[in-house]
Amino acid sequence: MSEQFVIVGAGLAGAKAAESLRGQGFAGQITLFGEEPHRPYERPPLSKGLLLGATTEEDAFVHEPGWYADNEVQLRTGCRVESIDRAERTVTASDGSVTGYHKLLLATGSAPRRLDLPGADLDGVLYLRTLPDAVRLAAVLADAEHVVVIGAGWIGLEVAAAARSRGASVTIVETLALPLQRVLGDEVAQVFLSLHRSRGITFHGNSSVREFRGGKRVTSVVLGDGSELLADVVVAGVGISPNIELARQAGLDTDNGITVDSGLRTSDPRIFAAGDVANAYHPLIGRQIRVEHWANAVNMGEAAAKAMMGQDVVYDQLPYFYSDQFDLGMEYSGYVAPGRYDYMVFRGDPSKYEFLAFWVDEGRVIAGMNTNIWDVQDQIQALVRAGYAGHVADLGRLADPAIPLEDLLVGN
Repeated sequence: MSEQFVIVGAGLAGAKAAESLRGQGFAGQITLFGEEPHRPYERPPLSKGLLLGATTEEDAFVHEPGWYADNEVQLRTGCRVESIDRAERTVTASDGSVTGYHKLLLATGSAPRRLDLPGADLDGVLYLRTLPDAVRLAAVLADAEHVVVIGAGWIGLEVAAAARSRGASVTIVETLALPLQRVLGDEVAQVFLSLHRSRGITFHGNSSVREFRGGKRVTSVVLGDGSELLADVVVAGVGISPNIELARQAGLDTDNGITVDSGLRTSDPRIFAAGDVANAYHPLIGRQIRVEHWANAVNMGEAAAKAMMGQDVVYDQLPYFYSDQFDLGMEYSGYVAPGRYDYMVFRGDPSKYEFLAFWVDEGRVIAGMNTNIWDVQDQIQALVRAGYAGHVADLGRLADPAIPLEDLLVGN
């Protein structure tokens, strides 16, 4: 009997795991379960090209429609896995079917946090997580006049940029003083605040939302101080929560996600986890981390496939993400816990939105970002890896644009 591998979660991580299994020569059965009615798609286009009208729905899909049949991957869309029987090694789906597995991958992703406020159920109060969410939001932004974005994380800022680019008046409401403050720290957060204000976006920091008002449809947002903002569209981007219910019910270890080792194994050696939901031990950083970005889904899905096939996998990819807002494009690699760095080093002029930034802790580079400067990610990642290995950087040389980044690496 051929081996049966089951993947729960037909997002990017699950799709890449299936692709990698076939690419690595796995000849057994692969069943890929997805709750949504669509075949797997990528999420970055949802808050970028689709909202701007620059790309279509079809551009978001991971594979062509016939790829799954051509590669003998049984794709079961619109089918939720309800339970795992670890003793029998089976999963039971929402249609009542029971599927056996030799190895199981949980790539169940995350869900957006919902606002529990008066009026949060009014028409026009929207979230952005799924392809239908993006299609709906793109349609309403075409005619929106007053858009209020709740939350100044990556999704919130990208939505705000898209809405403003399409002509709407845009206001961002954020509980922290600055956008992306927890992720990037004060210095770089100021750059993004300046960018959005320069494009006419109003930013309310240190602010909360008390309620939404309107009849059937939202017409305004009331802040904690009692002030009222006009709004015919509200987009809430207040974070996501990992979908751990299935794993928890099965008795797997969970803690801010499904806990896995550096080989992406859960507390059950036959079950693996990848993508947003996986809280993995990172051997370079030396702690468990959960990463919610595109590159992690791609790389972790591929690594999980190799681990399922019995290969010796140590997942040590640096966290990486990118964003496009107006004419600012950026890439970031590394990991900085909130507030856990000593100082920033800039190479270039942040006020002109063309610079490199480095987060430094005890003289070591622990993260780096390139903004409107390209083809330097390999060098930045090498500096970050060296930093986590204990290399202390020469900060004066690090800040000097005349010195190639390659010359700052260990041994140069």
